[in-house]
Amino acid sequence: MEGLLEPVVTETYLGRAEVRNTFRVKGAGTIAGCYVVDGILKRDAQVRVLRDGAVIYTSKLNSLKRFKDDASEVRTGFECGAGVANFNDIKVGDVLECFSVTKISAAEAAGQASVPAGKK
Repeated sequence: MEGLLEPVVTETYLGRAEVRNTFRVKGAGTIAGCYVVDGILKRDAQVRVLRDGAVIYTSKLNSLKRFKDDASEVRTGFECGAGVANFNDIKVGDVLECFSVTKISAAEAAGQASVPAGKK
């Protein structure tokens, strides 16, 4: 019976970065020079590109660098270079919002919802 139910998808907000400059890199496309405003940016996490408050693209963060070194994550207050998979239309002023997606079975979600808040 459990296999017939759709899994519950939850999004967890990780962080937000502001695009301050863009760079064209041969073979890699457009790289966004970013400043992490809050939270963290993680390589291989999902990312939304926001322009004027509207979501214009959602994909994965396929490259993340600090200076010339690869980074697995970049925290608040640091600068980095970020590449969005299959998207080269990044402009100065865009915002990259990083999030992770987790899927849990419907039975687990129902079990978590029935537990009182003080008991977790």
